[in-house]
Amino acid sequence: MVSIHDVAREAGVSVATVSKVINHYPDVSDKTRKRVKLAIQALRYRPNAIARGLVTGRSWTVGVLINSPFSNPYVAELLEGIKTALENSGYDLMRLSPRLNDPEYSYIDHCQSRNLDGIVVFGLEHDHESMDELIQSDIPTMFVDIDVTETGHRTGSITTDNRNGIQMAVQHVYDLGHRKIAFIAGTSGNIVADRRLEGYHMGLSTLAIPYVEDYVQICDYSFDGGILAMRNLLELEDRPTAVVCTSDMAAFGAIHEIEKWGLQVPGDISVVGFDNTYYAQVFKPGLTTINQNIHSIGIKTIEHLIKMIEQSEYSPPVVTEPSSLIVRQSTAEIKK
Repeated sequence: MVSIHDVAREAGVSVATVSKVINHYPDVSDKTRKRVKLAIQALRYRPNAIARGLVTGRSWTVGVLINSPFSNPYVAELLEGIKTALENSGYDLMRLSPRLNDPEYSYIDHCQSRNLDGIVVFGLEHDHESMDELIQSDIPTMFVDIDVTETGHRTGSITTDNRNGIQMAVQHVYDLGHRKIAFIAGTSGNIVADRRLEGYHMGLSTLAIPYVEDYVQICDYSFDGGILAMRNLLELEDRPTAVVCTSDMAAFGAIHEIEKWGLQVPGDISVVGFDNTYYAQVFKPGLTTINQNIHSIGIKTIEHLIKMIEQSEYSPPVVTEPSSLIVRQSTAEIKK
């Protein structure tokens, strides 16, 4: 069996230097690091995980707590970004089951019992007691798309500019001549949903469009939620001519319901989504949507988390990623 001493001899360096390369210490030159990695590959050396843990005090494992269906395209793309960032990092990923309604369960105790080095959290309500528990803990944690306004000394957050994204969507359909602009919103009480609703109000106000209470329908970001919300809008005597949705999935459901009523998108009603998931470009009609850079968010989440794990002085980040409008075929000028 190949040992760390064999690698050191092959690379012409000390055992301590090989250990530093394996454990990602920064005080090794690029030239030396490359030589050690080539020796590891040539000898097919596999570091002992237990031994690494004893040396570094780490498990080289991060946990991911996702309180949303894995079938959700947003979740799938976020996990792909996380996977991409972890591939060459030396860390493994462990999924944490969302046991949010068990008063006896503690994520802190669970993470400590598994000796997790850090956690990624997505889909938790901002006022859930587990949030405060994680924020106050010493476990490096990155919250994704939760808009944590107060982070702890070991917790950071990354989200999208949700307000501006919805404002851009409202502006887009306004520029196409629409004035009856509805909004399929997310469940109230969720900070991301609240920010997007604020964006809708701000968009209307900026354009001097009167607010119509019936034009705001709530859904749970899902396909079925979009169907039900759109049905309520279609039953109105004065239907909207454009609908901005809080997610791509809700937009797909809205389009499905519009077509079920014998209407056309965008001929009769224009529809805008939010996420720019993969399906937005293959759905028919192609979905005009707000881009969140989901894959990039996954990558940056892990990059910041690893810095928190490995650099005790690293300040936890509060990152707001810019959003952008992607125009496809689901929006068009209003019928004259």
